[in-house]
Amino acid sequence: MGLRDLLYGAYERRLAAGLKNQSLPRHVGVMLDGNRRWAKANGANTAQGHQAGADNISPLLCWCEEVGVEVVTLWLLSTDNLNRPAKELEPLLEIIENVVADLAESRRWRLNPVGALDLLPAETARRLKDAADSTRDLDAMIVNVAVGYGGRREIADAVRSMLHEHAAKGTSIEELAEIFDVEQIADHLYTKGQPDPDLVIRTSGEQRLGGFLLWQSAHSEFYFCEAYWPDFRHVDFLRALRAYGERERRYGA
Repeated sequence: MGLRDLLYGAYERRLAAGLKNQSLPRHVGVMLDGNRRWAKANGANTAQGHQAGADNISPLLCWCEEVGVEVVTLWLLSTDNLNRPAKELEPLLEIIENVVADLAESRRWRLNPVGALDLLPAETARRLKDAADSTRDLDAMIVNVAVGYGGRREIADAVRSMLHEHAAKGTSIEELAEIFDVEQIADHLYTKGQPDPDLVIRTSGEQRLGGFLLWQSAHSEFYFCEAYWPDFRHVDFLRALRAYGERERRYGA
């Protein structure tokens, strides 16, 4: 082990020790950004970049589990990404299918697909549902796998679901207008029943939300990391937790 590794290890331990008296998030959302740019910077092709990103998911979940996070939401594929050329999209979908299957096979976390599954290829949707079904009985950290996900689409789906529910009950438009409130939409989101994200992390240096958890992140704290997702390390995660713990949460005030 070289001097650099020793110094890195010491710094990592100091960061972890500093978190003991700080508040920690219950729900962490992660925008896994930068796979393609990582591939270009490392002389790899796009599929290799996505695979490198997929390989970093399990370590992240272990880090979250270690500090007591209850829910993690991973944005793996947006609705906009579905418009990419087939030569890029098809390998990416296969990588997503495989990593989700591996996570389910580990029997360590409870997987919950979030997104417009009806927009996905039938095989991808089936494998996501199989992963959810096979881990449904686990009393473990929830991992929301956002595939074919868009925040605007989620809100539209929530409103549509709510309207269908009230139509089935015979509620008139006038009656619905009188009782309609934000809680009714929240009860029909993909993440219904879960706490909203306390902390949202985006890698690759981009500082925008891009449609991720638009409704749920109204009061979230954000942490933007320069590292591309495949290079995101434990120390980067600890820095994000430190930044979160140092902030005074105002919940929109």
